[in-house]
Amino acid sequence: MRGKFAAIGAGVLVASALAFSAVQAEPVDETLSIDGVEMTTRAKAQEGLPFDEVLSGWLFREAETRQLEADSFENPGMLYVERGEEIWNTVEGPAGQSCASCHGDAAESMAGIAAHYPKWDADSQRPINIELRIDKCRVEHMGLEPYKFDSDDQKALTTYIKHQSLGEPVNLDLAEGDMQSWWERGKERYYLRTGQLNFACASCHEANSGLYIRADHLSQGQANGFPTYRLKQADMVSLHNRLRGCIRDTRAETPAAFSDELMALEVYLTWRGTGLSVETPAVRQ
Repeated sequence: MRGKFAAIGAGVLVASALAFSAVQAEPVDETLSIDGVEMTTRAKAQEGLPFDEVLSGWLFREAETRQLEADSFENPGMLYVERGEEIWNTVEGPAGQSCASCHGDAAESMAGIAAHYPKWDADSQRPINIELRIDKCRVEHMGLEPYKFDSDDQKALTTYIKHQSLGEPVNLDLAEGDMQSWWERGKERYYLRTGQLNFACASCHEANSGLYIRADHLSQGQANGFPTYRLKQADMVSLHNRLRGCIRDTRAETPAAFSDELMALEVYLTWRGTGLSVETPAVRQ
């Protein structure tokens, strides 16, 4: 009987979660401009995706939230950009180096870079994202330890570097190294149902995109705005933090940040948003 009631309970949880998604709402028909830079919030979907357009999560947010992102003076995520600039120019570690010591003015050296990450790393034989690239520089060139995952400084420096690509269209090179096989692994993970709720990423962000779950309007779950300032948490949230949170919410075992599983998922998820502008720091609910 215990097993029977457990199964019934799991079914009720799934049914309840889906019931919360019954209200349909369309993404807004508006354009986004930040500091005079026109953002591409709608782009032609890559071949093989089940919709014609990929849509920025900005289009699914409430008017007040959209306005916060559109105005850099109001966007709370810009505080992280400012802190990231400080870190960029700070000399630290036994090597007596700062990021600027090698890379100079980030507005020039980092312009457009983040739109092409994750990239293949020949040394580790796996894709790395901006956070891991920062850690590689810290260890190999500055004589420092890697950042602790999701430390304030890691989020700030990542946000600052990605902000230099504001407006650039996302475009990964899957021909680099073995990126294609990681893309395939990421795709498999995207559609894999896990946890007590038996949900995949696609359950919310593909099959039910445009619906409401609780009080939140489900977007396509694009990665182009991360790190993102989430009003719910009143904090900057990294992509791997969000991925882990989604997986945790399905009541599945949560993978480690930057694990092979999540790096493959980041490759595939980023590719899905090809053509959308980098919006970092985006603002979401």
